[in-house]
Amino acid sequence: MTKTTMKIALAATTAIGIAAPAFAQDADRVLKWAHVYEASEPYHTCAVEAGDKLAEQTDNRLGIEVFPASSLGKEVDINEGLGLGTVDIIWTGQLFAGRSYGPIAIGGAPFMFRDYDHWDAYRNSDLFQEMLNGYEEATGNHPITLAYYGARHTTSNGPIQTPADMEGMKLRVPNAPLYMMFPRAVDANPTPIAFAEVYLALQQGTVDGQENPLPTIQAKKFYEVQTDINLTGHIVDSLLGIVGGPTWGSLDEADQETLATIIEETSDCVTSQIRDAEAELADWFREQGVNVNEVDITPFREAVMEMHNGDMATWDQETYDRLQAIGADS
Repeated sequence: MTKTTMKIALAATTAIGIAAPAFAQDADRVLKWAHVYEASEPYHTCAVEAGDKLAEQTDNRLGIEVFPASSLGKEVDINEGLGLGTVDIIWTGQLFAGRSYGPIAIGGAPFMFRDYDHWDAYRNSDLFQEMLNGYEEATGNHPITLAYYGARHTTSNGPIQTPADMEGMKLRVPNAPLYMMFPRAVDANPTPIAFAEVYLALQQGTVDGQENPLPTIQAKKFYEVQTDINLTGHIVDSLLGIVGGPTWGSLDEADQETLATIIEETSDCVTSQIRDAEAELADWFREQGVNVNEVDITPFREAVMEMHNGDMATWDQETYDRLQAIGADS
C-alpha cells in the first residue's frame, strides 16, 4: 500500500469510528452535510475536518455532522433536501445540479475538458462563476465551488479498446440524463442505477460494467466484481459543494463568509488527495490482479464530440465555445 493510500485509509478509520468531531457535534447549531460516498473517501474525511474548523472559527456556535454513503438519501433526494431544509450542505455531481439549471451540467459532460488543467482553469473562470450565479437564481441554493472527483474510467469483464467493444454493453450510469451521452455515443445501453446498488448489480450481472474514477472504484470495491479497468478517461469529473438556500439565508454575513471559505478549503483537500490517489492506483489495482488497460481515447472522444451540441445539450453554443476556449492558448 502506498503512503497516500495508507493516509486515506487511516483517515477513513478515524471517520468511521467518529462520524464528526465531538465538539463540532456539540455546537449550538449542527449543520448536516450529506453525500453518497463512502466514509473512506476524501469527500467524507475532508468534510469531517471542516466540522472542526467551523466550530473553532465560530466559537462553537456552528458545527457540521457529515452523513456518508446515502444515509440521508440518494443523490436526487439530497438535492431536493437542500431547498426543504432537511440537509444543509451537500456534495453533488454537476449533472444532478443540471436538473435544476441546465447550463451548469456542461462541466460534467463527457470529453468536455481536454485534461485536468483545462478543468482547473474552468473552475477558476468567469464562466464558472456565471454558472454558480445562474444555479442560485434558479434554485435559491448557494453553490460554493468544485471539488475534483477524478477522471471516470470504464470497468468491465473483458478488455475495451475501441467503441465497437462497447456495442450492446449494459453500462451502469448515475441517474442523470447527461451521463447517458457517453454510452449512447458508443452504442452501449446506459442503465441508471443508484450508487449504493451498483456493487450488487455488477455482482449479479444486472449490468455488464460501470464507470467511475480509480479512487471510487477502489472505495466501492467494484474491482472485486469486475476483471478489467479500461482507462477511457471520458469525463474529468467534479462535485459541487452547495449550501441550501434556507440554511444560507439564516446565517449572518460573517458566518456565510466563514462557511464558504471552509468549504473552499475542503474542496482543495479533496482535490489534492484524489489527484495523489489517481497517480498511484493503476499500479495498486494491477497488484490486486485486475487488468488495467491503456486505451486510445481518440475514437471515443470523436464519437462523443458529435453529440456535444445536439439534442442532449443543456447549454447553448456560446457557452460551449467559451468553455473550449479557456486555457486553449496556454
